[in-house]
Amino acid sequence: MKRKNKKNKWINTDTDALFEAALKLGSMDEARRFFRDLLTEKEIIDFGKRWKVARMLADNKKYSTIEKETGMSSKTIARIQKWLTGEMGGYRLMIDKLKS
Repeated sequence: MKRKNKKNKWINTDTDALFEAALKLGSMDEARRFFRDLLTEKEIIDFGKRWKVARMLADNKKYSTIEKETGMSSKTIARIQKWLTGEMGGYRLMIDKLKS
């Protein structure tokens, strides 16, 4: 049975299967191997930078400091700030989990 979600088209059986696979990763080595096969090196680096921006924003770093340290544009930083405080709450969830 295919799950349909008109509001969030990215939520479907294929993406759920991807998330299920990610949940099975048991080590840093497994994560590196899986994500390197799934993504290009550039995509992994870009995602890593987004994650760094989210952590820096959570630590109340200034946009100018974040731009300098990550090379991300102020537009991208603002978008990540929006997601950090947004309805999905994924960034905040992981930041809080990693702090405890």
